[in-house]
Amino acid sequence: MKNKIVNIINFIRAVEPRRPVDLHKPVIFQMELAKQHKLPTTWLLQYDALQEDFYTDLLRTAPEGDEVGIWFEVVQPLMEACGIPWRGRYPWDWFTNVGFPVAYTPRERELLADEFIRLFREKFGFTPRSMGSWFFDAHLLGYLADKYNIEAACNCKDQWGTDGYTLWGGYWANGYYPCRKNSYLPAQTLAEQISVPVFRMLGSDPIYQYEADPERPNGQTVITLEPYVGLEQTVPAGGGVPSWVDWFFRNEFTDPVMSMGYAQVGQENPFGYDLIHEGLEYQYALVAKLRDEGKISVATLGDTGRWFKNKFPQTPASCITALEDWQNTGRESIWYMTRFGRINLARDNEGALYIRDWQINSESYAEPFLNAVCRTTSCAYTALPLCDGTRWQTRLQFYADGEILRGNWDVPRDRGNDILQVTAKDGKLELVLEGNRIRIKHQYKELALKLERKNTCGCNWHKSTDGRLQYTFGFMHYCLTAENAQLYAPDNHEMQIVSSAPEFLLDITV
Repeated sequence: MKNKIVNIINFIRAVEPRRPVDLHKPVIFQMELAKQHKLPTTWLLQYDALQEDFYTDLLRTAPEGDEVGIWFEVVQPLMEACGIPWRGRYPWDWFTNVGFPVAYTPRERELLADEFIRLFREKFGFTPRSMGSWFFDAHLLGYLADKYNIEAACNCKDQWGTDGYTLWGGYWANGYYPCRKNSYLPAQTLAEQISVPVFRMLGSDPIYQYEADPERPNGQTVITLEPYVGLEQTVPAGGGVPSWVDWFFRNEFTDPVMSMGYAQVGQENPFGYDLIHEGLEYQYALVAKLRDEGKISVATLGDTGRWFKNKFPQTPASCITALEDWQNTGRESIWYMTRFGRINLARDNEGALYIRDWQINSESYAEPFLNAVCRTTSCAYTALPLCDGTRWQTRLQFYADGEILRGNWDVPRDRGNDILQVTAKDGKLELVLEGNRIRIKHQYKELALKLERKNTCGCNWHKSTDGRLQYTFGFMHYCLTAENAQLYAPDNHEMQIVSSAPEFLLDITV
């Protein structure tokens, strides 16, 4: 298998309470389309769909290379089978305090898992090896891994508030091994690792998704590979727009991807045939073409998980490089992700180079519902921010000799051992990214990074007597250290890093 992988994942619900829709037609269409292009597919069944003979009979006719697994949201029939009262508005209720496992006690989550697996075995005669959900907790995933040997999982892309739940600051794309205390963030050590690789779904726009409408009442706008996206939006972007799809695949799999490049194609059936068929027809044909040209591998979620486990004992570093802007405004974005955190380097449409996002992972940062029950209609999973361009409405801007540093990023270089080297095209600025560390070399009299934020979003900082910048976020404390540079933090909204040395180091301690 190549390290540039596409999964086709279609998950199936048996009810859509929000609007009338034929739930069977999209699934029949997706299977016919996959057979036409000889594309292996992962089918994930929600519990109510598992009860319906139509879906189970259809999936028994799937090609030999296909895979059937479970989509783990909570529905009324599953609750009733476990003897737990249902409190939803509909048989499937998308509110987080009803429709997701975090709405129930850890013991209840185990009962739900046991019943789900029992019915799956009854219907198919084997234990599922793959599972997905928009989000899931570490207790549930650990239980499925330890008791039932689940081998791969998938969760939602990063988003703020969309549909009532937030995943923000984690491993931006591709795959990672989650922590025993936090399913959303990678573990740093084998001892705390759930050895089930989790792959990020939907295929986010690497330039524009991050900043998309964070204050929108129902959460961020979606700019993803989903086949309906772009059909009804004023901006022609998303999986329903062929030119954007072409752009996405060019950038998602641009070298260096480091460990792997990954994209998920497919759609849940409640969107209906009319909204998804044109987008999927184009995407399936493109994926088959790229496969036939030897540029990517197409695999099931389970096969991808097994490949990942055989190749990587711990979460590896990966990279997404988008130096081509589909809007032709000159914007650029480079995502660097490791088990220790992530960094996003960016260029704006006026040529300014800056750090747009810098987030830290820690095994001490337990998820909010590891043991607790979610009692609100929305919830948030986050990392530890050092710079949150979207939420704080800011950036960590480079200044060279007192002026905003402008230019272009060059194609990054994979230096091995999870190290990525990124250089400005004029060669005067070089960043070496290694986990939580950034080593910066420059050819200026003085190089500075400056940040002024409008919002703190619960993250506070102050400069300590030993010269470090001390952060507090929730119950977590962490610090930024500068070697051969000076840190300034006159207040809780402004900070600067200034160096006259040709080389300096920024490091994080949690």
